[in-house]
Amino acid sequence: MNLTVRQLRYVCEVARLGSVLAASKSLYISQSSILAAITLAEAEMGARIFDRRPARGVSITPAGQRFVAAARVMLAAETEFNRSIGDLSGRMPKVLRIGCFEPFGALFMPEMLRSYLDSVGDVEIDLVEADQVQLQERLVAGQIDLAILYDIGPIGIDSVTRICKVPAHAMLNADDPLAARDGIWLAELAARPLVLLDLPHTATYLLTLFDVLAKRPEVRFRTRSYETVRSAVASGFGMAILNMRPIGRATADGEEIVRKPIFDELPPPTLIVADMYGSAKPLFVRVFIEIFHRFFTAVGPAGFSVTTPEREVSLLVAREG
Repeated sequence: MNLTVRQLRYVCEVARLGSVLAASKSLYISQSSILAAITLAEAEMGARIFDRRPARGVSITPAGQRFVAAARVMLAAETEFNRSIGDLSGRMPKVLRIGCFEPFGALFMPEMLRSYLDSVGDVEIDLVEADQVQLQERLVAGQIDLAILYDIGPIGIDSVTRICKVPAHAMLNADDPLAARDGIWLAELAARPLVLLDLPHTATYLLTLFDVLAKRPEVRFRTRSYETVRSAVASGFGMAILNMRPIGRATADGEEIVRKPIFDELPPPTLIVADMYGSAKPLFVRVFIEIFHRFFTAVGPAGFSVTTPEREVSLLVAREG
């Protein structure tokens, strides 16, 4: 087949997003290059991969589904081959392609990646911020090398490294009477309107916390943005339930909001690093995980979570292996 690996990636991205325009934006490549790859792939196959739908993107054909399935196997193999060669040479990759759960991009990733670069030298960072579902899709498709996410919802990746537990806490407007308390019970929060971080799996997890009460709060404000959640709480729309707090040089909370621990015994999600290498992790993956674990150990539970002192001691996960 005369298709390059890069052109295979173009076709797979169109299949994933259902749109040539969306794939063009995602890959930072012209639509004409993507269309040329599709035309070449269809000529090689002798069958259409996509049916064009004017103003509605494209839909994949049965033949296209078989082509994309085979192409994804090829892309995953190409990624593993390149990384294995890099491991044998003892060199770090020139570009680290890493995905993170959207809120993490503002909360701690730049500072953590600064620590990584200080340890390994000059590496270009390609950071993809996405929701829990998208991160796993991109990892399986070979579009990123590692994914930083919570173990919330279905995790279809077998190779994960647990870093720390991050219990839920309450964010309140400073004028709320509960803001003066040392901690808060869910039953008290359920009586207040909720500003919901409305991301796939995340919203379900946050609302399910209240199911122990058989009463959920009224959702007054929905947003996919962590920063907008903070702004909405500061503006008096209601309270919010969050997990991670800003770390280090990340933008600090304003005077209008306060964070308080939740007294109820709730299962905390775990921050994980996911990869596709299993036990045969290349050098750059092992180094990244080691630095990532070291970063959160140095920050400590009081730096990344809002909880009671007696619970802090159980939040860090011991290094594996």
